[in-house]
Parts: sequence; structure tokens; C-alpha cells
Amino acid sequence: MRRIFFSILLGGFFMTAFSQETVLPTPPHKGTMYIKNATIHVGNGTVINNGVIQIKDGKIEKVGTDIVIPQGDVKVIDVKGKQVYPGIILPVSNLGLVEISAIRASSDVREIGEMNPNVRSIVAYNTDSKVINTLRSQGVLMANIVPQGSFLAGSSSVVQLDAWNYQDAAVKTDGGMHLYMPSLMPRADLSRFGGGGGRFGPQQSTSTDPVKEGLNKIEELKSFFTQAKAYFAEGTHKETNLKFEAVKGLFDKSQRLYVHGNTVRQMLVALDFVKQFNFDVVIVGGSDCWQIADLLKQHNVSVILGQMHSLPTAVDDDIDQPYKSAAALQKAGVIFSISDDDPQTRGKNILFNAGTAATYGLSKEEALQAITLNAAKIMGVADKAGSIEVGKDANIVISDGDLLDMRTSKVTAALIQGREIDLTDKHKLLNDRFNKKYDLKTPTTPAKPF
Repeated sequence: MRRIFFSILLGGFFMTAFSQETVLPTPPHKGTMYIKNATIHVGNGTVINNGVIQIKDGKIEKVGTDIVIPQGDVKVIDVKGKQVYPGIILPVSNLGLVEISAIRASSDVREIGEMNPNVRSIVAYNTDSKVINTLRSQGVLMANIVPQGSFLAGSSSVVQLDAWNYQDAAVKTDGGMHLYMPSLMPRADLSRFGGGGGRFGPQQSTSTDPVKEGLNKIEELKSFFTQAKAYFAEGTHKETNLKFEAVKGLFDKSQRLYVHGNTVRQMLVALDFVKQFNFDVVIVGGSDCWQIADLLKQHNVSVILGQMHSLPTAVDDDIDQPYKSAAALQKAGVIFSISDDDPQTRGKNILFNAGTAATYGLSKEEALQAITLNAAKIMGVADKAGSIEVGKDANIVISDGDLLDMRTSKVTAALIQGREIDLTDKHKLLNDRFNKKYDLKTPTTPAKPF
């Protein structure tokens, strides 16, 4: 019996091993290359028709219509009839931290306790996650890797999605501190609201008075920040306080405070951190942000909208309010991004969420900017990514159709820092496997990106 069991186990192991794709990171880009005949969606709201992009050593050197391509041995990619976009940025994700949510051993996204500012998501980021390649196939080339928690959860980092390890992947480390706001709603109303930050927020408290408990937690956090401020004012310390050290960036503005919450009450509390400590605050979720858009603009607070394909937060909101919130923020001048926090799609629907926003008040270029340049600004990487502009990394997506339209979107190639990445993923391999088995059609997985 043991021998039979071992044979089955070993056979299953080899089937699993050989059924996984072997997609290796691409070496650094050296030399000069050109992308010509491109319809270039810059990412800042402008479109360049029949344009040329000149890339040197992984950086964008020139963009325009009057660029002369030299004759001879130079690499030229002709994308006539295709659309060219900046790499999409997923602003909130547990990518690389959770592989299969039902398998505890594959989840490294949360620590016990409520005050964990010293937790760093970047050190748990798994570059071998099979989910990463499925996002790259959709044009998502960067992501903000966020820890989960029940209150102050730790810091997030921005990564590019073609790397050997987390050190190679890191674009900006520990750039955001994440606070999951208590519900601040009476128990009878909890079923109507997303609580502490939506579907990825903490579990609801068993307290008989969640409002009082939540306010007490907020006061404790303010006390923590006050003590941290005093700690930094000392200059030298007899002992190092790791929790205080972890939030130092909030005070010198090298770090932003991401407040996960949906209701107006939660967002008004977030504004207190701006007023009292002068923090740079980003609202994550923000279902009801449209009600206080002008106030958010006044305090220079950015917003990352969560899952748009969902019911509105309150029962008396318009049924299509989640679709319209982006346009309300745009009108008020608030810098905002759009995310996809559905645990089933794992970020792959971010493009179509943006497309929905374009149907409900945004222009196509404004919707694109929300998931490219705006996301880069919020995360502090706009000098490196977010648009196809001179001096930035050549993070570029090439599509046969409109990237924001699920009917025509088909990513045919992508570059990260000028490197032509492999777009093979588990979904494509399974598709090819069963097409071949049933002789349905010729497999379409490309051998090379170009």
C-alpha cells in the first residue's frame, strides 16, 4: 500500500512539475531599438498617431512623429495597425503574497495583532507566483504589493513583474503604510457598508458598540503617531523602536498613509491625519468618496477606487454609483486610480473597470490615465513609469485592439524596462493543451514576444 501511495504521489508531483510554464526573466535591454507606425496612447491624456518610440538601454529616449530611424543593423518593431500603451499599474494587490487563498501555506499576507507598522510586504513577495504571468498577459506590468491586517498592517512596495527575486522586482520599497479603518457604524448598519476597507478589510468586531470601539482605536493610533513624532525629535535613542522607525517616512513624506475605508465617516477620520500630522493620505476603496470629492481635493487626498462592478455602498445610492464615482473625482480635480480587488480575477479586470468608468463620464484617455500615470503619481514612481515619455522606463504594452474594451483587447507584446517579456501564462498553456487534445485549433502561445 505504501509503495502504491508513493507511486501515485510521485506521479502527481511530476505531472504538476511538467505542467507548469517555464518563463524566465528577460536579460537587461542594451542598445537602441525603435517602435514605429504606432498609435501611441501616452498616458497623460494625449495620443500620437503614426508615431515612433526610440528606446536606449531600457529607457525611452525619444517619442514623436519626426524621429529618423537610421539604416543598417538596428532593431525596429513595426506595429502598424496596433495600439501602444504605457504599462498598466495595479495600485492595490496581494500578488505574490497569496497564491491560493484556500491553502494557508501559500498565503503570507497577514500578521497577527493589530499594530504591525514594521511588517514589510516586499520581503514576502514571491516572484515565482503563477498569477503574475496572467496579469502580464493583460498588460499589467507593475503592482503595489499590500499587506492585509485588522488595523495598522504594515508597508507596501511597488514591483515590476519580470524578476528573479524581490530585490530585482522592487521599484519603490516601503512607500506606503496601510491602515484598515474600523467600521465606525452601528451594528444594525454594518450589513450595508464595506466596513474596514471592503472585501480585503478586517473581520467585524464582536463588540456591542463598534462605533465606540473604533473611535478608541483611532485615538490609540493618534497617540502612537504623537509618540513616534516625539521619538524622532529626540535625535539619538538609547534603544531603537522598530514600530516608530517603520513610520518615519510618514513624517518626512517619503511614505504615504493608505487608509482603507468606504464610508464618509471613515474618510473624514482619515482627513484628521492630514490636519493633525500633515500626512500624505490616500483613500483605498472610497465607495462614498463622490459625496466629499471637493473636501478631498482641498486636503490633497488621493483615492484608489476598489471593485467597481459591485453594488453601491448604501441602499439609497444610485445602482450605478460605483461606475460614476471616477467621473465625480475627475470633475473635482482629485487624483485617483482604479483597482480590481475581486479575489476571483486577482487584478486582471482592472482594464475593464477603467473601461466601465469611461462609459460613465470619463474619456478613454482619462480612464487610461487612471490606471497608468495617476497610479504612478499616487505611489511615487511617476518619474520612472506611468506614461510613454522621455526619460522613463520603457514599460510598454502593444495591443491589437482597444486595451480597455474586453471585446477587442488582445495584448500581443509587452516590454518592461525595454526588455521584451514572454507573455506565456498558465491559462494559455491549458488552452493550448486541450485545443491540441481535442484537435480544435492550432495552439497560439507565441515562442517569442515579437
